Amino acid sequence: MASIPPVPRERLPALLRAMPKAELHLHIEGTLEPELIFALAQRNQVRLPYASVQALREAYAFTDLQSFLDIYYAGASVLLHEQDFYDMARAYLERAARDNVVHAEIFFDPQTHTQRGVAMQAVVNGLYRACRDAERELGISSALILSFLRHLSEEDAFATLQAALPLRERFIGVGLDSSELGNPPEKFERVFARCRELGLHVVAHAGEEGPPAYIRDALDRLGAERIDHGVQAIQDAALMQRLAREAVPLTVCPLSNLKLCVVGDLARHPLPQLLAQGLKVTVNSDDPAYFGGYVNDNFVQLFEATAMDAGQAWQLAVNSFEASFVTPAQRAPWMQQLRAVFERFARAA
Repeated sequence: MASIPPVPRERLPALLRAMPKAELHLHIEGTLEPELIFALAQRNQVRLPYASVQALREAYAFTDLQSFLDIYYAGASVLLHEQDFYDMARAYLERAARDNVVHAEIFFDPQTHTQRGVAMQAVVNGLYRACRDAERELGISSALILSFLRHLSEEDAFATLQAALPLRERFIGVGLDSSELGNPPEKFERVFARCRELGLHVVAHAGEEGPPAYIRDALDRLGAERIDHGVQAIQDAALMQRLAREAVPLTVCPLSNLKLCVVGDLARHPLPQLLAQGLKVTVNSDDPAYFGGYVNDNFVQLFEATAMDAGQAWQLAVNSFEASFVTPAQRAPWMQQLRAVFERFARAA
């Protein structure tokens, strides 16, 4: 930490926006802005239960995870064709590039779409094509992670995996999302074992609304390499020690936690304490179209609320690179870019 160039506090918001970073907890369906929802609804002749963009935005008053999911799935109903998935992913990647995201690992929920009769190929190919075009044209690298919906059965997850296997080279891993309470990790133990046999990376949502035991079970029973959210670990000292000792990344989403009432105030968010205890914490946006902020908004608002400093910003950016599923050779230039940004801000003081 001593070798990090000093940056004055008044320069911190600009530094947070300018520094390169990876985003590792991002649901692509959660990037559907109301304007794009209405445009796709018109293109695909889908009727929405909202009269206008403003009426839809006003519905974004969530009391918990389930109240959000109800609107989330309604918004996804406008996605029918490969081009729709392309347009959605391309819009996110353009926004992420403006936030100086150099790498994104993107969740997608095929069951949300295949249950409506949308072909798996349309989902994956549209997203994958957007990722490749954005890398070539914008310089942002990205990868796809197929997420199983935990409120559905493990048998349905197996069927989804089977349907996706012909497209195996277009996604790097699997995850577990949707309603956490009442759907513990062990419900999907067999399908995750199969995914590990296939050489897929494994991550899982745990410890957002669910108890710390869900985090432990995601590690022990699913073989999770990263924990998505994980903020409830703060309640279990032994688990915190394990997460730090084993360097298990947590992909934390501050504005999501605030919007879904996981925390009542950003000033009391556990992320600074998790970081201080040596956990490999990262900052991400989750479902930014619904939660009022993309990744830079999460950084700036969290730092304003908690008085975190440039040293912590450096560590969070480094954590995001180290927690990503890329090679050391890919990380190296990002680290060089990170140091260059810090040095530039230190010189400008």
